[in-house]
Amino acid sequence: MEFSKMCLYFSNLYYTFLFFFVLLEISPQLVVAGSPVKYLPGFKGPLPFELETGYIGVGEADEVQLYYYFVKSQSNPKVDPLILWFTGGPGCSTLNAIALQLGPMMFDDREYNGSLPTLSSNPYAYTKVANVIFVDFPVGTGFSYATTVKSNHSNNLQAGDHAYQFLRKWLITEHPEYLNNPFYVGGDSYSGITLPIVTQVISDGIDAGIKPWIDLKLLKGIVAAHILEPNCDQSLYGSRRSLARKLPLELNIPAKPGVKCLGDWLHLSEIWANDENVREALHVRKGTIGAWEKCRSNLPFTMNVNNTISYHAYLSTKGLKSLIYSGDHDMMTPFISTQAWIKSLNYSIADDWRPWIVNGQVAGYTRSFSNQMTFATLKGAGHTAPTWAPAECLAMLKRWLSNKPL
Repeated sequence: MEFSKMCLYFSNLYYTFLFFFVLLEISPQLVVAGSPVKYLPGFKGPLPFELETGYIGVGEADEVQLYYYFVKSQSNPKVDPLILWFTGGPGCSTLNAIALQLGPMMFDDREYNGSLPTLSSNPYAYTKVANVIFVDFPVGTGFSYATTVKSNHSNNLQAGDHAYQFLRKWLITEHPEYLNNPFYVGGDSYSGITLPIVTQVISDGIDAGIKPWIDLKLLKGIVAAHILEPNCDQSLYGSRRSLARKLPLELNIPAKPGVKCLGDWLHLSEIWANDENVREALHVRKGTIGAWEKCRSNLPFTMNVNNTISYHAYLSTKGLKSLIYSGDHDMMTPFISTQAWIKSLNYSIADDWRPWIVNGQVAGYTRSFSNQMTFATLKGAGHTAPTWAPAECLAMLKRWLSNKPL
């Protein structure tokens, strides 16, 4: 795989946003503040975390409606960091992150019996230490939609602008109480292409003195397929999945008791997200989209940026700290390739390779650089590392957010 193509998956740096004031004409019918969610079908009892869902309109006339899930930190939301989280694809819903990876709930590991899939709390959720906004992005992903045919198509640069507008509106209009929280942006896989583009715009805004000022930070994560997981035949699920479709390789996630392969997980998430009671509980607007797809298979999106190393180099000159992590069982985007693009930046080493420990065991290996960049591997992890190493990933995040060595 040539280097420019590898960066398409490796440069998943998770960036933060400053806000640029743009006066937008907002349609009164679409101005709806986020709504709290106290109960969810399939989750027993009231939710043990604070969840809000809603839409933020972006574009010249709010013709793009981006759907989000906001989970308050389960520790101290007033002072804990705020993370804006995207999922890759492009076209994969952040429900993947919420219920399959790093969110506050997980689908139960048991055979599907024909009823609505059930969920339980995730003890290793990133929301244990941070406020997280999960956004279905770009337009057409998850429950996000467009009000015009033309605005249903986007590309890297336009999507970056949409993300920028989303964050400005969410913070300034809906949640100004979080303006002083340390702020990060995260995402996995393909999201790494858009995020550094947006971050550069934000950084330039900071240099220009644009207000309000945001406590800009930087977070990075690199994830991909897992070489030890079974390669299940997806055709086996066609007979019992009304939404059967060809699935991208990057979505391969581990088998668990009762949930044997990727098709089982997709079966659970698609049944749950397409249940009318679930949609009502999540405040999804009726008639805006058809069937919810874990990853939109026909998203009208143009990939017009193939390499973001120059963005990373530029942002490093701004003194932003960064955390880059990679599962060491990834053959699709192996960690040695991640090392290659980091090495190409030619930063001097501050702390050379050493093991980092969780619960008395080696969780992986780490190295730090003079530009406040930290790279860490996660032993035995692959695509969306929290799926395979949840305790280790949470420990890593807590240490890094607290400015402690891994």
